[in-house]
Amino acid sequence: MGEFERFRALSFDCYGTLIDWESGLSAELGRWATAHDLTAPTAELLDAFGRWENEIERDHPTARYPDVLAMTLDRIAQQFGVTPTEEERTSFGGSVGRWPAFPDSPEALARLKERFKLIILSNVDRDSFAASNERLGVEFDLIITAQDVGAYKPSPKNFEALLDAIGGIGIARDELLHVAQSLYHDHEPAAAFGLPSVWIDRRRDQPGAGATPRPATSVSPGWTFPSLAAFADVATPA
Repeated sequence: MGEFERFRALSFDCYGTLIDWESGLSAELGRWATAHDLTAPTAELLDAFGRWENEIERDHPTARYPDVLAMTLDRIAQQFGVTPTEEERTSFGGSVGRWPAFPDSPEALARLKERFKLIILSNVDRDSFAASNERLGVEFDLIITAQDVGAYKPSPKNFEALLDAIGGIGIARDELLHVAQSLYHDHEPAAAFGLPSVWIDRRRDQPGAGATPRPATSVSPGWTFPSLAAFADVATPA
């Protein structure tokens, strides 16, 4: 167990860390683009998504995530000079449950749950996360969503809510370790709170930032692993 022995709980970002949101988004946006005869490459669509989703979450912090997705599609469509139908907006807004889990997520989470309490801190609404949780196959000890907080990461309100809530499951601040992929949404604000973090570098072999904005500052998570399974191997040794 070694260096992780002092921790008793893990807080997770979900989308990009446990759920492969870029594959899910790529499939949804790809179908939409084809329907409108757009030839934009996937990387360009994901970059547009990251830009507009972040702006909408900042400007509409209390909007439910399906509405954020629908408004994001509006902005992407405007960028490419087309207009989405109401059916396309509704379908894209409700697409979270169709996004796949990373192949290693369910088994790695099951192993980690034997040793740690597991927490979700996610930029999503309760109903959308419930659909994703079915793909993950574990029961989390605490779930905090943007819907609960009334704000989206990287707002400090999300991490304030996390730190306020962990006492309710018997966890002290120095027993909590944050686990996430996004440097922008998670590691940068976690560092501002002095919260140690593990970077699951899911995009290590891919160019660019994908569907996530780049952090404003240089971020140095305490540990880096290429997958959740690799982290579980070290955090829960046989």
